Amino acid sequence: MENKIQEFLERVRGAKSIAIMGHKNPDGDSLCSVLALAHLIEENFGVSPVCMYDGNIPENLSEVPLRTRIKYFERVDLSEVYDLAIVMDYGNPVHIGGPRPVVDNAKFVVEIDHHKNENPIGQLCINDDTAAATAVIVYRIMRAGGLMMDSRTADLLALAIFTDTGNFKFVRNGDALRIMADLVDAGVNIRNLIELMNNKPRKAVQLEARTAANAEFFYHGRLALATIQKKDYKYLDGRGETVLSLLGQISGVEYVVLLKEQKPEQIGISIRSRKKPIDKIAVALGGGGHERAAGAIVRDTMENVRARVLELFKGE
Repeated sequence: MENKIQEFLERVRGAKSIAIMGHKNPDGDSLCSVLALAHLIEENFGVSPVCMYDGNIPENLSEVPLRTRIKYFERVDLSEVYDLAIVMDYGNPVHIGGPRPVVDNAKFVVEIDHHKNENPIGQLCINDDTAAATAVIVYRIMRAGGLMMDSRTADLLALAIFTDTGNFKFVRNGDALRIMADLVDAGVNIRNLIELMNNKPRKAVQLEARTAANAEFFYHGRLALATIQKKDYKYLDGRGETVLSLLGQISGVEYVVLLKEQKPEQIGISIRSRKKPIDKIAVALGGGGHERAAGAIVRDTMENVRARVLELFKGE
């Protein structure tokens, strides 16, 4: 890892143009890791990276520091050849979405990720699937390179770690906690960051509550399954983490699945588990993720996807 980080820093030092992107429909880790790394590069190397995304950014992340620096991919010249393209927190090449031509045309590609990835696209891969968030790896790069961190970088790294660990529920070792302690010592105010994210639209909160209330329960109450139809999907803020969290609090529920009809015959699937690994179920559906938090996108009807999910969980 140390040698890879040093090579990465040399690549950044020699680049005159840099593009950075995460996965489609950025969550807190994807968005904030991209912005944090871009700001570190700008402040320490004097190069201003172009940050881009595809999909939608949740409303509750609209006030994160440097939010205006990241651009929707259609507002960027995708034909430009960058010296360095950095892909972060993407998991699978299909999750990059619209900015993919920038990656394909770049002179050199680096990936920084904490997902398991059987088909990496980077020529240099700084990956660690034991890291609680991609921001953890960004923090390691920052410390290894002796890079200067200001308050905005610290807040972004803290937000990324806080959101991707589910308020630290998903940490498997102490690294994320130690890093957060360092960030707090550097001036991060966790309460302020939480308040910063408490800004969802009313319709989004009402949809989340209604979706959780209408969930179905299977296999003696061990599996909670909720659905969001296309007519309501536009009101969903982010990936539906609130729905997943609410259902996961119910006594006896071990697995939670949220099916979202994003488009006609395109269903987004989010899966969570309290104890047992469920990433293999996401892989069976054409997706992937972490042991207890995974997902997929399936092009089929809601009815068929629902039946497939129930069948896959039958043996769990």
